[in-house]
Amino acid sequence: MWVVLPQTYPTQDCSIARALEIVGERWTLLILRDAIFGARRFEEFQGGLGIARNVLTLRLERMCAEGLLERRPYSERPARFEYHPTAAARELGPVLFQLMKWGDRHDPSPGGAPMRARHRGCGGEVDFELACDRCGARLRYADLDFERRPDLPTSFRRGA
Repeated sequence: MWVVLPQTYPTQDCSIARALEIVGERWTLLILRDAIFGARRFEEFQGGLGIARNVLTLRLERMCAEGLLERRPYSERPARFEYHPTAAARELGPVLFQLMKWGDRHDPSPGGAPMRARHRGCGGEVDFELACDRCGARLRYADLDFERRPDLPTSFRRGA
């Protein structure tokens, strides 16, 4: 039996709880990840994630309503749309980076990290604390490029 949690927490004022009501669902975070890395079209999200079409439709609608994605037409006949991350979604990039690095550390993939963060300036690998292992620079998220492990399908590119 599933227990449905309330969307408000009357005994507490918690920014984390409010944020989780918007981005705390698994598919939402994975759609955000793909949007930040350049996916724009329904078919790209659906094919890359393997998510059911009806679930993806609902998530995209909610993410647009919450101000995370902007829906833009790219075809009139038939009507087709792209989904672009908003500034609010892009602000979650550093959060997703930290979640990725946390997952790499505490639940590592047997083949090694599926995605590597590289310092755009010198190509060095970037650690959890945003330090470059090659030049030692302390970086900002905007200084990073990402590359998928070569043995995995689908190359991500950094989108805007």
